[in-house]
Amino acid sequence: MKTGFLSLGLACSVVAAFLCACSEKSAANAPASAASAPAAVPAVTVSLTEAKKKDLDVVLKATGTVTPLNSVDVRPQVTSTVSKVHFREGQFVKKGDLLFSLDSRNDEANMAKARAQLAKDNAGLADAQRQLARSQQLFSQNFISQGAVDTAQAQVDSFAASIAADQAAIDAAKVALSYDQVTAPNTGRAGAVNVFVGSGVQANQTTLVTITQLDPMGVAFSIPQRNLSDALSALKNGGAEVTASMADGGGKFKGRLQFVDNLVDANSGTVKVKAIFDNKDGKLWPGAFVEISQTVNTLKDVVVVPQASIIQAARGTIVFVAANGKAAARPVSLLYSDGTDAAVTGVNVGDGVVVDGKQNLRQDTPILERAKDAKAGANPSKAAAP
Repeated sequence: MKTGFLSLGLACSVVAAFLCACSEKSAANAPASAASAPAAVPAVTVSLTEAKKKDLDVVLKATGTVTPLNSVDVRPQVTSTVSKVHFREGQFVKKGDLLFSLDSRNDEANMAKARAQLAKDNAGLADAQRQLARSQQLFSQNFISQGAVDTAQAQVDSFAASIAADQAAIDAAKVALSYDQVTAPNTGRAGAVNVFVGSGVQANQTTLVTITQLDPMGVAFSIPQRNLSDALSALKNGGAEVTASMADGGGKFKGRLQFVDNLVDANSGTVKVKAIFDNKDGKLWPGAFVEISQTVNTLKDVVVVPQASIIQAARGTIVFVAANGKAAARPVSLLYSDGTDAAVTGVNVGDGVVVDGKQNLRQDTPILERAKDAKAGANPSKAAAP
């Protein structure tokens, strides 16, 4: 009898232990099943801008150097001594104004000598002409031979040649004398005077002063080789408009493209060009740096998006657009960018392009536009539900 009760108790203990183990296993598996359920991806707040179609000017920008159109180093043409300076440093002078007087005593003496020789030969010519007239009269009366008449004629011709040589010597003396008066070769502003009264100067070597033309003024800069055809086309039509801006906020100036060099620099792949500007106020100063901008072309009816929306990804250039409440990556080709605008292909007009918040996006990430978030008020989580 005891044995039966013991067997029944043991069986009950085994069943109880089995039921407890099953309960513990179910309890252990319950959290794992809950953890395997997919979690909701939160929406990313972004700002959108609509892609637009418009004309976009292709603006070429470069750094230019103000270059005078005419700058001349004034040098003497004779070796002499400075006797007088007729202007001040920094003075504006006109073409032909007297700048320096050199010691001219030797040239004046040569001029007087040449004139005296001319007077002497004129007197000799007058006497030879009288002798020729007398010889011709005597020859007509058969008192002298034809040879005597020919000799008298030769005397007249000789003095006539001497007079021509004397006149040439006078002209040469005038030229030499003019070199003693140094005049301005062009209109412009005089620089520093490098000599003083009493200074000795060497012919074609000593720089007396530099005269620089300030109005109009040129600006030299370089353009990429790819824009050469545009520059040449603009040059044929009177020159494209060029804007120069002083780096220190000194103002903007409007000018015209005037010159394109005939050679592409092999080292930089650029071409030297020059634009001309009116400079009546004298604000463009030789040697100064200016920022150049020039419209070389216009892209017609292109799709324009903000420059800030473009992402340089590992597989190329992309932008994110809004598609059914999610972010969609669109590969684009950049045609041209200027300031905050960029002309692209691969985006349709009217697409909402992500500008702010793009760094947090992936393909099909739920997005929430900031303007809609503001309208949602105090319960933005409801608007963010996918």
